[in-house]
Amino acid sequence: MKDIIRGKAFVLCNDIDTDQIIPAKYLSYDPSNPEEKKYFGKYALFGVPEGQSGLPGGDIRYVEEGFTSEYSIVIGGRNFGCGSSREHAPFAIKEAGGEVVIAESFARIFFRNCVNGGYVVPYEATEKLNDKIDTGDELEVDLTKDIVKNLTKGEEYSLNPLGDIKGILEAGDVFEYAKKMGI
Repeated sequence: MKDIIRGKAFVLCNDIDTDQIIPAKYLSYDPSNPEEKKYFGKYALFGVPEGQSGLPGGDIRYVEEGFTSEYSIVIGGRNFGCGSSREHAPFAIKEAGGEVVIAESFARIFFRNCVNGGYVVPYEATEKLNDKIDTGDELEVDLTKDIVKNLTKGEEYSLNPLGDIKGILEAGDVFEYAKKMGI
């Protein structure tokens, strides 16, 4: 896991659910098959309704063409990842090139799926950021200082420390962490 993650922001609203992150009709692809798993990236955040995707304006797709996104940092509001327990949701963001999701709060199962699978870093912001950061802003997330810098606007925001989950993310996933710890 890198200490610094830089990339463009993709901004979303509150209550983004797992069916918006990866619609159920795309769960028929096999994530263990390299020819099929790329489709999880292609359809990441594909279910976000018009008017809510890439705020403000609302009509920007996370993945415009192909299988990867130009946005590696997702900024959400409250209750990000609510809905079903599908682990495909953080997997889809990762397959699209996402590395970090920063939100006011997460649905617990989405948060744990991010960590357990080692898919993306789930960071909780100490304040509402989806009205301060715009889609396309260049960001820098410092995982050692628990801050996100908006390089476009020259602003800096605090993030809640990762705490105990940082070890799992550094190991790669919960199974690698367990091996490392001799569990």
